[in-house]
Order: sequence, then C-alpha cells, then structure tokens
Amino acid sequence: MTKKQKTIDGDRHSRICTICQDPRRGEIEMEFTEWTPISTIAREKRLSQSALYRHCNAVGLFGKRDRNLKAVLSRFIERGHRVRVTANAFVAAIQAMSKINANGEWVDKTENLNATRAQEMFSRMSRAEMLQYATSGELPAWFYPEGRGE
Repeated sequence: MTKKQKTIDGDRHSRICTICQDPRRGEIEMEFTEWTPISTIAREKRLSQSALYRHCNAVGLFGKRDRNLKAVLSRFIERGHRVRVTANAFVAAIQAMSKINANGEWVDKTENLNATRAQEMFSRMSRAEMLQYATSGELPAWFYPEGRGE
C-alpha cells in the first residue's frame, strides 16, 4: 500500500513559509539541489531543518535534486586529487557519472568489445577522448567505421 501524498496549497505555502520570504531563497534552493545536506544549510543559514524540508517538498526541489546527481559526482571526482579516495571509489564515481543522463536518469550502456579491439582502441585514444569516454561513455567517432548505426 502506498502512502497518499498530501496536496500542498502553493499560495498558502508561499505566504507562511520563512524560506519563501528569505532574501537568500535562491541561494538556499541552489545549495539544496546541489546536494548540500539539509542540516548543513539549516545550520549555516540559521534556519529550521523542518521548515527547510517542508519548503523543499512544497516547491518540488527533491525531484530537481535527484536529477542533479551528476553535480555531486563531478565535485567528488574533481576533489579526487586533493583528498584520500580509494581507487575503487574514484572509478565507481566515474562509472556512475557515465550512466546518468541529462535528466538524472540511470541508463545502463553496454558495448560489446573484445579485449584485442579494446586494447587497440585505448592505445589510439587521445587523453581528451579517454576523459570523454570515462565521463560519458561516448566513444570517439573514428571508432565507428560505418557511422554509429543507431
């Protein structure tokens, strides 16, 4: 049995919500959608966690945050050279990022590639092409001799 979601009156919410009235609203919402924890936002902005949670729910920010997983993974990968991160965690983050599309949806991509062809392909790839492949799963155009065939 699924729990029935409560309908939110947007006009009422905007009239009584302390976050809606806050001049830092845009900044607060941006931090939330970029996966800054609610507890951190509330502490730094001196807000009630419950008010912040209610506001984010009322204005539909949870869905926007969910679609913004790439931002979190990007920050993690960018910081990989400055903080202690295991190789497995770093590679897993890159793999996860390559499977999330622009809508924040997980898309499993598969390539059928034998080991000899893979070795040949990677030896021909430039650094930029390798980075592109690692972050998006996109192979260089030269890999497809007869076009992408999609």
